[in-house]
Amino acid sequence: MDLGIEGKVALITGGSRGLGRQAALALSQEGAHVAICGRTQDTLDKTVAELKSNGVDAIGVIADVGNRSDIQPLHQAVVDGLGQIDILVNNAGGSLAREDITAVSMDAYKETFEVNLFGGFALMQLVIPHMQSQRWGRIINIASIYGREWGGNISYMSAKAALIGATKHAAQTLGKDGVMVNSIAPGSISHEGGTWERFQAEQPKEVVDDFIKNNLPMGKFGDPEPLGDLVAFLASERSSLISGSCIVIDGGQSHSMI
Repeated sequence: MDLGIEGKVALITGGSRGLGRQAALALSQEGAHVAICGRTQDTLDKTVAELKSNGVDAIGVIADVGNRSDIQPLHQAVVDGLGQIDILVNNAGGSLAREDITAVSMDAYKETFEVNLFGGFALMQLVIPHMQSQRWGRIINIASIYGREWGGNISYMSAKAALIGATKHAAQTLGKDGVMVNSIAPGSISHEGGTWERFQAEQPKEVVDDFIKNNLPMGKFGDPEPLGDLVAFLASERSSLISGSCIVIDGGQSHSMI
Protein backbone atom coordinates (compact mmCIF):
# COMPACT_ATOMS: atom_id res chain seq x y z
CA MET A 1 0.00 0.00 0.00
CA ASP A 2 1.41 3.37 -1.04
CA LEU A 3 0.82 5.77 1.85
CA GLY A 4 1.64 8.80 -0.30
CA ILE A 5 4.00 10.57 2.12
CA GLU A 6 7.29 10.22 0.28
CA GLY A 7 9.14 13.53 0.51
CA LYS A 8 6.94 14.92 3.31
CA VAL A 9 8.67 16.45 6.34
CA ALA A 10 7.86 14.99 9.74
CA LEU A 11 8.78 16.03 13.27
CA ILE A 12 8.53 13.51 16.10
CA THR A 13 9.11 14.80 19.62
CA GLY A 14 10.83 12.40 21.97
CA GLY A 15 11.79 10.55 18.80
CA SER A 16 15.19 9.18 19.75
CA ARG A 17 13.93 6.13 21.65
CA GLY A 18 10.90 4.06 22.48
CA LEU A 19 7.57 4.75 20.82
CA GLY A 20 8.84 7.97 19.24
CA ARG A 21 11.77 6.17 17.64
CA GLN A 22 9.44 3.52 16.23
CA ALA A 23 7.15 6.19 14.79
CA ALA A 24 10.13 7.94 13.22
CA LEU A 25 11.41 4.70 11.68
CA ALA A 26 7.98 3.85 10.26
CA LEU A 27 7.68 7.28 8.64
CA SER A 28 11.21 7.10 7.22
CA GLN A 29 10.47 3.69 5.73
CA GLU A 30 7.62 5.35 3.81
CA GLY A 31 10.02 7.95 2.39
CA ALA A 32 9.29 10.88 4.72
CA HIS A 33 12.17 13.11 5.79
CA VAL A 34 12.29 13.00 9.56
CA ALA A 35 13.35 15.32 12.36
CA ILE A 36 13.44 14.06 15.93
CA CYS A 37 14.11 15.82 19.19
CA GLY A 38 15.35 14.57 22.51
CA ARG A 39 17.57 15.49 25.42
CA THR A 40 20.58 13.20 24.82
CA GLN A 41 22.90 13.78 21.87
CA ASP A 42 24.29 10.23 21.66
CA THR A 43 20.81 8.72 21.50
CA LEU A 44 19.72 11.27 18.89
CA ASP A 45 22.77 10.55 16.76
CA LYS A 46 22.18 6.81 16.86
CA THR A 47 18.55 7.10 15.80
CA VAL A 48 19.30 9.67 13.09
CA ALA A 49 21.78 7.20 11.60
CA GLU A 50 19.05 4.54 11.55
CA LEU A 51 16.65 6.93 9.84
CA LYS A 52 19.18 7.92 7.19
CA SER A 53 19.80 4.25 6.42
CA ASN A 54 16.29 4.25 4.93
CA GLY A 55 17.45 6.69 2.27
CA VAL A 56 15.82 9.85 3.64
CA ASP A 57 17.10 13.07 5.14
CA ALA A 58 17.03 13.16 8.93
CA ILE A 59 18.17 15.48 11.71
CA GLY A 60 18.20 15.39 15.50
CA VAL A 61 17.65 18.45 17.65
CA ILE A 62 18.41 18.77 21.36
CA ALA A 63 15.21 20.08 22.93
CA ASP A 64 13.09 19.58 26.04
CA VAL A 65 9.44 19.84 25.04
CA GLY A 66 8.57 20.48 28.68
CA ASN A 67 10.51 23.74 28.47
CA ARG A 68 8.47 26.14 26.37
CA SER A 69 11.52 28.28 25.58
CA ASP A 70 12.81 25.31 23.53
CA ILE A 71 9.75 25.11 21.28
CA GLN A 72 10.35 27.99 18.87
CA PRO A 73 14.05 27.13 18.35
CA LEU A 74 13.09 23.48 17.77
CA HIS A 75 10.56 24.43 15.12
CA GLN A 76 13.03 26.77 13.42
CA ALA A 77 15.79 24.16 13.44
CA VAL A 78 13.53 21.67 11.64
CA VAL A 79 12.38 24.25 9.07
CA ASP A 80 15.99 25.30 8.43
CA GLY A 81 17.22 21.70 8.22
CA LEU A 82 14.46 19.93 6.31
CA GLY A 83 11.75 22.43 5.35
CA GLN A 84 8.27 23.24 6.60
CA ILE A 85 6.65 20.53 8.70
CA ASP A 86 3.87 18.50 7.04
CA ILE A 87 3.50 15.83 9.75
CA LEU A 88 3.76 16.49 13.49
CA VAL A 89 3.86 13.66 16.01
CA ASN A 90 3.68 14.92 19.59
CA ASN A 91 5.11 11.91 21.37
CA ALA A 92 7.14 13.34 24.27
CA GLY A 93 5.47 12.73 27.60
CA GLY A 94 5.69 11.22 31.03
CA SER A 95 5.35 12.19 34.66
CA LEU A 96 7.69 12.39 37.63
CA ALA A 97 4.76 13.19 39.95
CA ARG A 98 3.43 9.95 41.46
CA GLU A 99 1.33 11.28 44.34
CA ASP A 100 -2.47 11.41 44.45
CA ILE A 101 -4.54 14.56 44.95
CA THR A 102 -3.86 14.61 48.68
CA ALA A 103 -0.11 14.92 48.23
CA VAL A 104 0.86 16.15 44.74
CA SER A 105 2.24 19.69 44.61
CA MET A 106 0.78 22.23 42.22
CA ASP A 107 4.24 22.71 40.67
CA ALA A 108 4.58 18.98 39.93
CA TYR A 109 1.05 18.91 38.51
CA LYS A 110 1.85 21.84 36.21
CA GLU A 111 5.18 20.29 35.12
CA THR A 112 3.34 17.17 33.94
CA PHE A 113 1.06 19.34 31.81
CA GLU A 114 4.09 21.16 30.35
CA VAL A 115 5.62 18.01 28.88
CA ASN A 116 2.40 16.18 27.97
CA LEU A 117 0.24 19.04 26.72
CA PHE A 118 1.60 22.57 26.56
CA GLY A 119 4.76 21.84 24.55
CA GLY A 120 2.86 19.87 21.94
CA PHE A 121 0.11 22.48 21.87
CA ALA A 122 2.68 25.19 21.12
CA LEU A 123 4.16 23.10 18.31
CA MET A 124 0.69 22.57 16.84
CA GLN A 125 0.19 26.33 16.71
CA LEU A 126 3.53 26.75 14.93
CA VAL A 127 2.95 24.11 12.22
CA ILE A 128 -0.72 24.79 11.48
CA PRO A 129 -0.25 27.91 9.29
CA HIS A 130 1.89 25.99 6.78
CA MET A 131 -0.50 23.05 6.80
CA GLN A 132 -3.45 25.37 6.17
CA SER A 133 -1.65 27.19 3.37
CA GLN A 134 -1.02 23.96 1.46
CA ARG A 135 -4.35 22.47 2.51
CA TRP A 136 -2.70 19.30 3.79
CA GLY A 137 -1.32 18.31 7.14
CA ARG A 138 -1.27 15.58 9.75
CA ILE A 139 -1.03 16.04 13.52
CA ILE A 140 -0.83 12.93 15.70
CA ASN A 141 -0.77 13.27 19.48
CA ILE A 142 0.38 10.29 21.55
CA ALA A 143 -1.92 10.12 24.56
CA SER A 144 -2.60 7.04 26.73
CA ILE A 145 -5.41 4.72 27.69
CA TYR A 146 -5.08 6.51 31.04
CA GLY A 147 -6.30 9.67 29.35
CA ARG A 148 -9.54 7.87 28.45
CA GLU A 149 -10.25 6.03 31.70
CA TRP A 150 -8.95 5.75 35.27
CA GLY A 151 -5.32 4.71 35.66
CA GLY A 152 -1.83 5.92 36.41
CA ASN A 153 -1.36 8.96 38.61
CA ILE A 154 -3.59 12.03 38.73
CA SER A 155 -1.08 14.34 37.01
CA TYR A 156 -0.48 12.04 34.03
CA MET A 157 -4.12 11.02 33.69
CA SER A 158 -5.29 14.63 33.74
CA ALA A 159 -2.71 15.81 31.21
CA LYS A 160 -3.38 12.99 28.74
CA ALA A 161 -7.14 13.53 29.01
CA ALA A 162 -6.58 17.21 28.22
CA LEU A 163 -4.43 16.24 25.22
CA ILE A 164 -7.24 14.07 23.85
CA GLY A 165 -9.67 16.94 24.32
CA ALA A 166 -7.40 19.44 22.58
CA THR A 167 -6.97 16.97 19.70
CA LYS A 168 -10.72 16.64 19.22
CA HIS A 169 -11.29 20.38 19.27
CA ALA A 170 -8.42 21.12 16.87
CA ALA A 171 -9.73 18.49 14.45
CA GLN A 172 -13.11 20.22 14.32
CA THR A 173 -11.42 23.53 13.53
CA LEU A 174 -8.96 22.30 10.91
CA GLY A 175 -10.87 19.65 8.97
CA LYS A 176 -12.06 22.14 6.36
CA ASP A 177 -8.39 22.97 5.65
CA GLY A 178 -7.34 19.39 4.90
CA VAL A 179 -5.51 19.06 8.22
CA MET A 180 -6.29 15.79 10.02
CA VAL A 181 -5.72 15.74 13.79
CA ASN A 182 -5.87 12.51 15.78
CA SER A 183 -4.60 11.00 18.98
CA ILE A 184 -3.38 7.51 19.82
CA ALA A 185 -3.90 5.89 23.22
CA PRO A 186 -1.29 3.19 23.85
CA GLY A 187 -1.57 0.66 26.61
CA SER A 188 1.32 -1.09 28.35
CA ILE A 189 3.94 -1.24 25.60
CA SER A 190 7.42 -2.40 26.57
CA HIS A 191 10.52 -0.94 24.93
CA GLU A 192 14.19 -0.43 25.76
CA GLY A 193 14.61 2.10 28.55
CA GLY A 194 10.86 2.45 29.06
CA THR A 195 8.64 2.27 32.13
CA TRP A 196 7.37 -1.23 31.45
CA GLU A 197 10.83 -2.64 30.73
CA ARG A 198 11.99 -1.25 34.10
CA PHE A 199 8.89 -2.68 35.78
CA GLN A 200 9.68 -6.15 34.47
CA ALA A 201 13.35 -5.87 35.46
CA GLU A 202 12.83 -4.43 38.95
CA GLN A 203 9.74 -6.24 40.24
CA PRO A 204 9.63 -9.85 41.44
CA LYS A 205 8.48 -12.31 38.81
CA GLU A 206 5.23 -13.02 40.66
CA VAL A 207 4.34 -9.31 40.64
CA VAL A 208 4.97 -9.07 36.90
CA ASP A 209 3.01 -12.27 36.25
CA ASP A 210 0.07 -10.99 38.31
CA PHE A 211 0.05 -7.69 36.42
CA ILE A 212 0.00 -9.50 33.08
CA LYS A 213 -2.71 -11.92 34.23
CA ASN A 214 -4.96 -9.17 35.64
CA ASN A 215 -4.42 -6.44 33.02
CA LEU A 216 -3.21 -7.77 29.66
CA PRO A 217 -5.71 -10.03 27.85
CA MET A 218 -3.13 -11.06 25.26
CA GLY A 219 -0.90 -12.39 28.04
CA LYS A 220 2.03 -10.13 27.26
CA PHE A 221 3.18 -6.54 27.06
CA GLY A 222 2.81 -4.78 23.75
CA ASP A 223 5.57 -4.12 21.21
CA PRO A 224 6.33 -0.69 19.68
CA GLU A 225 6.11 -1.77 16.03
CA PRO A 226 2.29 -1.73 15.69
CA LEU A 227 2.19 1.80 17.07
CA GLY A 228 4.76 2.93 14.51
CA ASP A 229 2.67 1.41 11.73
CA LEU A 230 -0.44 3.17 13.04
CA VAL A 231 1.36 6.52 13.10
CA ALA A 232 2.46 6.01 9.49
CA PHE A 233 -1.09 5.21 8.42
CA LEU A 234 -2.59 8.23 10.22
CA ALA A 235 0.08 10.40 8.59
CA SER A 236 -0.83 9.15 5.14
CA GLU A 237 -3.15 10.03 2.29
CA ARG A 238 -5.11 6.90 3.19
CA SER A 239 -6.34 8.47 6.44
CA SER A 240 -8.11 11.40 4.82
CA LEU A 241 -11.46 10.63 6.49
CA ILE A 242 -10.03 10.05 9.98
CA SER A 243 -9.89 13.16 12.16
CA GLY A 244 -10.75 13.87 15.78
CA SER A 245 -10.37 10.22 16.69
CA CYS A 246 -8.57 8.70 19.65
CA ILE A 247 -7.40 5.29 18.52
CA VAL A 248 -6.65 2.75 21.22
CA ILE A 249 -3.72 0.38 20.71
CA ASP A 250 -3.53 -1.80 23.80
CA GLY A 251 -4.31 -5.45 23.04
CA GLY A 252 -7.69 -5.16 24.75
CA GLN A 253 -6.23 -3.81 28.01
CA SER A 254 -8.56 -0.84 28.51
CA HIS A 255 -12.15 -1.16 29.70
CA SER A 256 -13.81 1.89 28.18
CA MET A 257 -16.37 1.35 25.41
CA ILE A 258 -15.96 4.89 24.01
